[in-house]
Amino acid sequence: MVHDARRVGGVLTDLLPEHSDRLAEEITVNGRGMTDYDLPTATDERAPFLVRRSLAYVAACLHGAQEHFGDTAVKCYVSFSLADTDEALLTANVTFCTPLPDVRPYIPDIERVAAAAVAEIFAEDCSHWS
Repeated sequence: MVHDARRVGGVLTDLLPEHSDRLAEEITVNGRGMTDYDLPTATDERAPFLVRRSLAYVAACLHGAQEHFGDTAVKCYVSFSLADTDEALLTANVTFCTPLPDVRPYIPDIERVAAAAVAEIFAEDCSHWS
C-alpha cells in the first residue's frame, strides 16, 4: 500500500544526494501495474472491472496516506492503455507521488496525453466513494 511505499520513498529521499531526481525515485517506489490476470480479455468486458479495481486501490491508498501520515498532498495518477503485445489487452498502472515545489510534475501536460486515458486523483477526490 502507499503508506509503506511512502515510508520507503521518504527514506530514499533522505539518503539520495541533493542533485538526484526525487520524483523519479518516488514514482519508482510507488508505481505499479494493476493485477488483471483474472479479468476477461475483451476490452468492453475487461474495462469496468479494471477501472473499479484501480479506483478502489487508489481510494484505499490515498485514505491510508491521509490516515497514517496526515498526508493530503499525495496524489495518484491512474492510466489505462492497450498493452504493446500481440493481444493488446487493456492494462492499468497506478503511480503515487507528492507534488514538490522545486520538482517538475510527474505528467507535466496531462491534458495532452493521447496514448492513454490518465486521471490525476487526490484524496479529496475519492472521499465520497464507497
